Amino acid sequence: MNAAALSLAWRYVARHRTQTLLLAGALGLVLALPLALRMIVGTAESVMRNRAASTPQVIGARGSALDLLLTALYFKRQALPAITMRYLDTARAARLGGAIPLYVRFHAQGAPIVGTTLDYFSFRGLRIGQGTMMARLGDCVVGAGVAQKRGLKPGGAVFSSQEQVFDIAGIYPLKMRVAGVLTANGTPDDDAVFVDLKTAWLIQGLAHGHDDVQASTDTVLKKEADNTVANASLRLFSEVTDANIGTFHFHGDTAEHPLSAIIMLPRDAKAEAMLAGRYLKTDSPVQLIRPQDEFDTLMGTLFQVQSLALGVLALTLTSALAVAALVFALSFRLRMREFETLGDLGVSPTALGMTKIFEIAIVGAAGALIALLLSLLVEWNAAAWVRLLLA
Repeated sequence: MNAAALSLAWRYVARHRTQTLLLAGALGLVLALPLALRMIVGTAESVMRNRAASTPQVIGARGSALDLLLTALYFKRQALPAITMRYLDTARAARLGGAIPLYVRFHAQGAPIVGTTLDYFSFRGLRIGQGTMMARLGDCVVGAGVAQKRGLKPGGAVFSSQEQVFDIAGIYPLKMRVAGVLTANGTPDDDAVFVDLKTAWLIQGLAHGHDDVQASTDTVLKKEADNTVANASLRLFSEVTDANIGTFHFHGDTAEHPLSAIIMLPRDAKAEAMLAGRYLKTDSPVQLIRPQDEFDTLMGTLFQVQSLALGVLALTLTSALAVAALVFALSFRLRMREFETLGDLGVSPTALGMTKIFEIAIVGAAGALIALLLSLLVEWNAAAWVRLLLA
């Protein structure tokens, strides 16, 4: 009897494939949403926690600690004022541990340009997969993700982006030579362009190279004993080459040049506590944060939002189940004459009841299968999607 009821139910759902797929798809989607949300949040927490845990302390301008965290760890440019090299010199003079500067202000067609020192690569465990490390002004090293997306190889070139497209008097793009490509490591470093600090300051216009003023009388506006003033026709170089590298020079006091953040690597727990105590003053223009603490605060807020979202999704699931129940009830009501005919042919009321149950079970199983497939899809791609969101 059960076999006959199952056969009738299967023939009905197979005959009405579109209706069955729509109903099963709707159920599968609302079932998969909570699972997908938990997977993505869990993956994001794992990726972000590892990076925060591996970064002991960060110094930056006083303001939002979250903004400083996003700038120093994920190269997200935030509305924080820059600090100066003077604070880096002070941190190093304390001899409490290593200090790695970061200057994150400019982009190269969407990829953040990170000005730093070679110590950063050792700290993050970054290795050169192709080419060599940056060795001179104007060189850059690109992450594996940037290289793959743009087809970059050692010897190629990357242009910095203007901050304001229509600012004619602004800073012109700098053509940077790709010295090397980093191996992929599944972090925001894969999607960044790394330069040394001097190259980052060159992009900002704190240095420039130009034609020899002394050798060209057409560009001289005023000549004094110890100074030569050139006119607007003087050609400024937008690329550093072997031929013109000697003409590049910096202006102003290097100690006043900007930084976005300083990653501190205290040598021990005592040094970490001493560093934290140095920046407790609220009237200081800089602050020191522990990324792990700020991350825990962020995740606490995120989990509250997740709980709210899961509550909303639970209501959505309840509504979807109610709608599905209504659809089945209306379907069975419209098929009353069909069931009466089956009864006249000798099908018992029990078998008809089992047929209805099997129809509901088949649609429910199809919905569960769709939910499982969607969940597996999210699980397989969660890490890539999280990296994309953090890029």
